[in-house]
Amino acid sequence: MGRLFNISLSIFAATGSFMFGYDAGVMTDVIGSNNFLNYFNTTNTSPTIGAINSTFNGGAVFGSLMGGLTMDRFGRKMTIQIGAIICTVGAILQASAVSLSMILVGRIMAGWAVGLLSMSVPVYQSECAHPDIRGLIVGMAQQMIGVGFIVSTWVGYGAHHAGDHTSFQWRFPLAFQALPCVILAIGMFFLPESPRHLMATDREEEAMRVLQKLHYNGNNGDWIQSEFNEIKQTLAAENAITVPGWRIMFTVPQWRTRLMHGVAVQVFTQLSGINVIGYYQVVMYEALGFKGSKALLISGIYNCVGPLANLIFIVFLLDRVGRRKPLLFGTIGITCALICEAVINSQNEEGTRHSLSIAGVFFLFLVSVIFSLSFGPISWVYMSEVMPMQIRARGNAFATGIGNWLVATLFAQVSPIGLGKIGWKFYFVFVAFNIIVTFPVIFFFFKETKQVSLEDIDLLFGERALGTLPDDLTKEGITEVQVEHHQGENKV
Repeated sequence: MGRLFNISLSIFAATGSFMFGYDAGVMTDVIGSNNFLNYFNTTNTSPTIGAINSTFNGGAVFGSLMGGLTMDRFGRKMTIQIGAIICTVGAILQASAVSLSMILVGRIMAGWAVGLLSMSVPVYQSECAHPDIRGLIVGMAQQMIGVGFIVSTWVGYGAHHAGDHTSFQWRFPLAFQALPCVILAIGMFFLPESPRHLMATDREEEAMRVLQKLHYNGNNGDWIQSEFNEIKQTLAAENAITVPGWRIMFTVPQWRTRLMHGVAVQVFTQLSGINVIGYYQVVMYEALGFKGSKALLISGIYNCVGPLANLIFIVFLLDRVGRRKPLLFGTIGITCALICEAVINSQNEEGTRHSLSIAGVFFLFLVSVIFSLSFGPISWVYMSEVMPMQIRARGNAFATGIGNWLVATLFAQVSPIGLGKIGWKFYFVFVAFNIIVTFPVIFFFFKETKQVSLEDIDLLFGERALGTLPDDLTKEGITEVQVEHHQGENKV
């Protein structure tokens, strides 16, 4: 079955990422519903709207951190199923809400679920992926996030035409998210567990069968045996030590460095400003003079542009051009586009200059395209690649929970206030961060990981760890361990 099965598994598992995109995007349409705003006696730039979005992101922080425990204990597959079930409950609460508290609790649960899914899906994909197409496989997570945004927008746009007199205008889009949750929870029963998790839980025969199902192309049996042996060596070294808890990630220098790479790429993704546009683009279009259903229509088109660019990038370019160069290009491109957007808005504060309004929409679209050719897919790919097996679950949980969702929570809360109070000047928050922090860190510190096995990535960070702890661990006073060193390299 080989590559076709590997790609199919990746796409279906990324239904969890679809929920990320749908749950995040659906509020764009919900806050554009006059019935919703009247029902809860609020406006689309109020702190109440910020609270609705920030509680979703806050729930995702805890969901992501929880995934660091469930993935090691219950496996990658079951963690995805747990997220799907929690998301179903959150969808029901939101769709049936008769008070603001029900909306908030429903958003917290949806965020909790999306936090679990957003960190577990890329890990599951990366551990199942062939090194040569790992960018494509894990890039599917971002692709399905984009598809989720598309579906949420057009479902919301269609429901908007039910009229301001009915709550169907916002209840149906919120209820629709339960359908893919149920499909994901049931469908994962028919997919295999990650071969690396199987081997970590002493199911080696099953792991070999899964590796063959994922990677066998008819004549690469020796390569699969080599891959199996390399994973086994890594895990054998890991099993020789006992270092529980989260503190170890920050104590071992190499692991701390790799953890910080994962956190950094997630922080830089948020500080590109993409989620602020995603959440509040209707507000931005209204500032440019596009009101009501026209603003929703533009947001629907916007949400189609990014996924199209992302698909082209992950299929044809990502595994060829690598990770660093697109990130550097993305930082420069997004910064320039945001500066142009701010300048246009400064000259068109009433939204009455139609040509400038169109230009403003163009540059928001351009941000989405550039993001989809850089940070969008690469943030998930790079984060899942750089973590060593020993801390992969906890490391991805921490990077996603803190680097992505905690930062997203902050901006979800302050962005409607910032857009309402200082308007176009708010864009320069992201411009400044990209220039002062993002570009220099990527340029001087990020590694190129394309087409390198997950085990061989150790070499990029200075040593062949093969699952062992560095000698200086005991000097930190963490624990007494027996460190078994393995010599040589097992090239794939």
